[in-house]
Amino acid sequence: MDRSVKIVARKKPTRADEVLTEKALDLVGFLTRNFKDIIEHLLAQRNYRQQEINSGKNPDFPKETAHIRAGSWKAGPIPADIFDRGVEITGPASSRKGVINAHNSGAKVFMADSEDAEAPTLENILNGQLNLHDAIRRTITFDSGDKLYELNPETAVLMYRPRGLHLLEKHVLVDGEPVPAMIFDLAMFLSHNAHELLKRGTGPYLYIPKLESYLEARLINELLARCEYFLGLPKNSIKVTVLIETITAAFEMDEIIYELRGRIVGLNFGRWDYLFSLQKKFSSRREFVLPDQDFLGMDQWFLTACSRLLIKTCHRRGILAMGGMAAHIPSKDEAVNAIATLKIGQDKEREAKAGHDGTWVAHPGSVKLAESKFRAFMPGPNQLHVLLEDISVTAADLLAIPKGKITEKASRQMYRILLMYCERWLSGVGAAALENLMEDVATAEKNRVCLSARLRHKVKLEEGGRLDTRKMMTIIKEENRPFKGGKYASAKKLVRRLLLAKRLPDFLTLTAYEHIIAVSNLRDS
Repeated sequence: MDRSVKIVARKKPTRADEVLTEKALDLVGFLTRNFKDIIEHLLAQRNYRQQEINSGKNPDFPKETAHIRAGSWKAGPIPADIFDRGVEITGPASSRKGVINAHNSGAKVFMADSEDAEAPTLENILNGQLNLHDAIRRTITFDSGDKLYELNPETAVLMYRPRGLHLLEKHVLVDGEPVPAMIFDLAMFLSHNAHELLKRGTGPYLYIPKLESYLEARLINELLARCEYFLGLPKNSIKVTVLIETITAAFEMDEIIYELRGRIVGLNFGRWDYLFSLQKKFSSRREFVLPDQDFLGMDQWFLTACSRLLIKTCHRRGILAMGGMAAHIPSKDEAVNAIATLKIGQDKEREAKAGHDGTWVAHPGSVKLAESKFRAFMPGPNQLHVLLEDISVTAADLLAIPKGKITEKASRQMYRILLMYCERWLSGVGAAALENLMEDVATAEKNRVCLSARLRHKVKLEEGGRLDTRKMMTIIKEENRPFKGGKYASAKKLVRRLLLAKRLPDFLTLTAYEHIIAVSNLRDS
């Protein structure tokens, strides 16, 4: 056993030792020593690119990889059980009831999330791994007191999303230093489940988040190849779908697929994180301040262009192009539910007509609606035959920021939802239904950076005046008033700190994670 791998926490959850096995921790040590320095170098590269954007240089399709974009190579192959992905449902891995309900939802795929839908307490992360371990072996149950939840005979195919490269798991140390969170998540999931999944006729399928370049995709491929070597898995048996949710990755889709071509089976357009990335990357430039959400629908050309480029690129390379999340969720309020049904239906019909091979929903109650809309235009398992050869997308198209209203009303709503979400996150809840929408880190981050950009550039408000520091403080004071109890005292301080910082923090979660570490009262265990 690798004795230099240590778990540091005041208390570990029940059954933690079933996750923190000798084999799993040995893999953590092995991967950390091989890849931590490379990860840190790639994160530094992100900072360099940010400096270029700040200086006025826009992202573009890389000149050095033009031959890759021009080539006729193919990726894949796609395993039979994910050749038809139709509707995918997402949710936190740590919710035992949620994991069961998602598997039983009727969706083709369940993406169990340790990233945007998860508050990364040690308890959540380890319980998430236990839930997936039990679900894969079909032993998972949950007794609510009123009902016993268990898996149906037919369930969704499991995919797992680890945390992004920018995050650390500070409850786990290798040689005295925190490990990259992605390494920890992958080591736990793959060491316990990869062989079992292959034995059951499926496979270790992953969703890879937050990549910003093809060099980061190359790292992922090498990292997973080392996992296969260490665990004795067949080459390229670990399959991945990559989320295109950063503006820089949008310019490198071909290259990302190429780097992962032996194991990649699809790309997914993560629209909320994409908007977050776009506003964050260009926060120093007034012309890129985003308008209210009403002017940021998928019918806006800069989003349509990215979606079409993704479909064209994926289908040319023989892999699937997945659509984005429907944030609206069913409601018991008939009027609210009618709006949600309309919005979800319109969104999924648009995606299917565009040529996507599947889509995301956040709630089991949305699966049938999304499925019906997709099957009306995609009767087969996918739309790989839709090549969009007549579509050409330029760098200018991807950066064609729409003009629209910037209102105090919308700014107040963004602040209010950001505050409520941060309170939930600090309470250990990573996905929450707030004001009739399902919110996670992606939507919270989008709200945060939009408010920060408006404040930085003192934008004019439709109702009059500017969103300067004085106005922002008035909004904070007035919107804070109704929210008391729980973790709201900490959430108010956190959000104010994030919004008023002289330098825009890269990620909300990096700042908020310090609260989790402080609460953990860390010590060797």
